Amino acid sequence: MGSTCEINAAMSIWRRLSLFVLASSLCSCLCRAEDSAMENIVTEKKAEESHRQDSADLLVFILLLTLTILTIWLFKHRRFRFLHETGLAMIYGLLVGVVLRYAIHVPSDMNNVTLSCNVNASPATLLVNVSGKFYEYTLKGEISGSEVNDIQDNEMLRKVTFDPEVFFNILLPPIIFHAGYSLKRRHFFRNLGSILAYAFVGTVVSCFIIGLLMYGCVMLMKQIGQLGGDFFFTDCLFFGAIVSATDPVTVLAIFNELQVDADLYALLFGESVLNDAVAVVLSSSIVGYQPEGDNSHTFEAMAMLKSFGIFLGVFSGSFALGVATGVVTFTKLRDFPLLETALFFLMSWSTFLLAEACGFTGVVAVLFCGMTQAHYTFNNLSPESQDRTKQLFELLNFLAENFIFSYMGLTLFTFKNHVFNPIFIVGAFLAVFLGRAANIYPLSFLLNLGRKYKISSNFQHMMMFAGLRGAMTFALSIRDTATYARQMMFSTTLLVVFFTVWICGGGTTQMLSCQKIRLIGPDGVERRSTKQESVWFFRIWYNFDHNYLKPILTHSGPPLTATLPACCGPLARCLTSPQAYENEEQLKDSDSDLILNDGDITLAYGDITVSTDATGAHTSGTPVGGVAVNSDEAPDWSCPWMIRSPRCLWTPAATGTRTKR
Repeated sequence: MGSTCEINAAMSIWRRLSLFVLASSLCSCLCRAEDSAMENIVTEKKAEESHRQDSADLLVFILLLTLTILTIWLFKHRRFRFLHETGLAMIYGLLVGVVLRYAIHVPSDMNNVTLSCNVNASPATLLVNVSGKFYEYTLKGEISGSEVNDIQDNEMLRKVTFDPEVFFNILLPPIIFHAGYSLKRRHFFRNLGSILAYAFVGTVVSCFIIGLLMYGCVMLMKQIGQLGGDFFFTDCLFFGAIVSATDPVTVLAIFNELQVDADLYALLFGESVLNDAVAVVLSSSIVGYQPEGDNSHTFEAMAMLKSFGIFLGVFSGSFALGVATGVVTFTKLRDFPLLETALFFLMSWSTFLLAEACGFTGVVAVLFCGMTQAHYTFNNLSPESQDRTKQLFELLNFLAENFIFSYMGLTLFTFKNHVFNPIFIVGAFLAVFLGRAANIYPLSFLLNLGRKYKISSNFQHMMMFAGLRGAMTFALSIRDTATYARQMMFSTTLLVVFFTVWICGGGTTQMLSCQKIRLIGPDGVERRSTKQESVWFFRIWYNFDHNYLKPILTHSGPPLTATLPACCGPLARCLTSPQAYENEEQLKDSDSDLILNDGDITLAYGDITVSTDATGAHTSGTPVGGVAVNSDEAPDWSCPWMIRSPRCLWTPAATGTRTKR
């Protein structure tokens, strides 16, 4: 009986203990579930706040662009030329940057915890174990010890600081493509030799002049104890390469508005387009300079030759890829202009990304893709798509360029790792000036030895003055700001861009007046190419392109049945599109005035039509309708300049008489 009671008591105690353990476990599970639910709610709130912050950041840039556009309209309405839209965008960016940096402070988050651990390197990804749960954290960048308590403000400023790859993959391609797609090929190819000299030889000379001068400046800083980190000669050359990229967008806009001499415009525009590409490849070649051994900054002949080979290989590969992509963009969607425009846009943009993915330079590839598509693919597009593509890339170029310049002003205050050194800054301005002078004046002297129409001294002074730095210089400098040397380069580059855009760009009109450079205007003068001016290579290329490539790659040009031998008749009929036969009578080659061929070419001059035969003699022609006038009143064609009347009638006519309308 006693043992039975003991057993019942033990079982009762066991049941109570089991119930207690079960209740404890249930409470623990409920607490964990409640904690997990609270954690999910907090995470969702943080995600929502982050989304709102990102939207507000983008809204800032949209408002900047809107304000810039409205002010541009006001400036154009009042005919103000002392400040271009890019300089205006930079000013607005500066003002917003000041507000974000000094006027807005985000309350600190009490949940932020600062822990210290000693590691030899900063990992890109960090896994943290919190109560059995693993959380992934990514590296956002280095902050100084004095800014540890301002994490929230740093986070806000970091959100308005874009990833540098955004500039290279999204903002730069439409700017570079538009430069090639809108190129005035007649003036470009007429001055191609000089443009190539300035873009290739001049950029390399400028790079080394700036690099050597900046290395001397760095040595001076080291001697007086103002150098806070490593700064090697290769870093100086890299700085020389990125600040040798000119972007005279302000000057060219004023040139276009005032109708300045077409050759001066072509020289500046052509140089800026090509030297951007050269500067990109040159900077990547300098980065790729790797001598053997532990010291990677000593001079070694083999390493230098290897870098030179990288330069040639990357540039030629990018050039070939861009041209090939432009040629294969042969659309047959003329019945669907929207689809045709979309395909053209995607093919153009993919050229940049394909070149970057293959290890080439997207800037070079997309530039020559634009030039090739303007020459070939444009002729295959429907009239609606031709207008749409021009307007689309013009719009993208305008928005991207102004966005970048706005961001430049913003970055002066939002970038957290600026390194400003007065000696380096003064040396950079002096080096940029001397490097530009070493590019323009010696090369102009050598080019004038072989040019029929010389590059005058006032043109040279204007080109020297117009060497502005812009979007490409900024994009190259912001791409890598990890080291002390790159941070100092970036900070100095910003100041160089600000000065050249505001001072040089704003003084363009005054410089034109000072140098007494003539303005063409709508009723001005313009020189036309003659056969004797055209280099033999380009005459051969033009004939080959006009007779064979354009009929194959486009719907324009003479049919191959008219240019190939009779024995190639079946092949010619197979390769020639039916539209080429339809367009044969209405053929209008956009480059027909680039080179005068051996055949007769008829030009109209004001109310006069003049034919030029193979010998170079000029005969007058007859516009449509009118009263016959003496042919002795024809203009003097021995003068290389001709005045174009606003009432020009550009119609071919029979030679022999001249009539007045």
